[in-house]
Amino acid sequence: MNFLRDIITYVRRIIKSPSDAVITDALIIDYINRFWIMDVDARIQLFDLKTKYQFVTTPGVDRYNMPLYSFQSESTNPDAQDIGFYPVYQGFLSPAYINGIAVTLQTQKSVFFNVFPNVTQYASPIAIGTGDSNTIYELTFPVSPGNSNPVTTPINALLRGHVDITGIIATGKNQDPPLRSSTDGLDTSIPVTSVDSAVYFTGIGTDGAPVIACDSGQFLVSNQNCGLLMTPGKAPYGNTALPGGYSETMNTINYLTGTANVKFPSAIAEGTNINAQCYFFQSGLPRGILFYDNVITLRVPPAMQYLVEMDAYLSPAAFFDSSASIPFAYMAEYIARGAARKILSDTGDVEQFQFYEPLFREQEMLVWKRAQRQFTSTRTETIYSQGFSQGTFNNFQGGTGAL
Repeated sequence: MNFLRDIITYVRRIIKSPSDAVITDALIIDYINRFWIMDVDARIQLFDLKTKYQFVTTPGVDRYNMPLYSFQSESTNPDAQDIGFYPVYQGFLSPAYINGIAVTLQTQKSVFFNVFPNVTQYASPIAIGTGDSNTIYELTFPVSPGNSNPVTTPINALLRGHVDITGIIATGKNQDPPLRSSTDGLDTSIPVTSVDSAVYFTGIGTDGAPVIACDSGQFLVSNQNCGLLMTPGKAPYGNTALPGGYSETMNTINYLTGTANVKFPSAIAEGTNINAQCYFFQSGLPRGILFYDNVITLRVPPAMQYLVEMDAYLSPAAFFDSSASIPFAYMAEYIARGAARKILSDTGDVEQFQFYEPLFREQEMLVWKRAQRQFTSTRTETIYSQGFSQGTFNNFQGGTGAL
């Protein structure tokens, strides 16, 4: 079954354009995708798009971006419509579990950070300036966990810099976090506004101006516990690489050992302090999740690999010419009418638009009715009733829980 071809045929019947002479298949596909991807999830929440999102944590890493769809193309035709990166899910909702344990899921930063505050650690001076711009400083956080590398389970964690999904899209690669080799250097195509630094080294230059090096949210491909350091700049693309290049010992911060070798962008005044600041946490089993700005934040940072599970709504994927489209075959007329509705609106065919609008609304209600039946099939629990086997631990005893 070629679901996409069926929808194109139906759209042509509605807009009365049976051939490519007036409107091409490629343009119709563009309208179909825009309705399916951008409109459907905003207009109705479909039970068929409700699913579970799960991922495995990385020790010491507290922030994870919502995953992105990779590039999609309708065919190998060079004139075919391509679709770039966009979020796989519309959003996340409770219940949420980490290693099978129920945890709270928050979407408000104020509530989440009232419980898990980010307390900045102002370390004592860790080095003294030499006045020489060629000096490579060996810097170590006094609060370093001091783990070996490769690590076992980290006892403590320095929080890491982070690049959000807008920054990931800007790299042109669906790779999260961004990984760089020693020959690649820092990726400066990532906007300043997409980088959230967590480690800073600061000093005073020979001219009296502040000199800053901070982490970039980019990591070495050869050791992903090493974050690349940079000089922060002004938006939109002001972040710059440090001189001297990057390696496991040069211009990087090892988050597990708290050590860095840094060549600052300009000389630090002789005899002045070089200070460091970071966010330092005792790692363990996370007990809270914040979803904000398409980023999942865990507290506390995970001490090992844990399985995170949350309910989610899928963002509809593009195109329908595969077996994956079969579950949505009942929506064929709705999708076709939605795409045709957009075409009629753009071409200014008001009479046809108004004629078909009640039929589009009818199809939308029929599609929504299917989802509504599933949503309402389970009784809503009240204070006077209990759910299935409530009151027995994990339902092991098989009780009814009835009052």
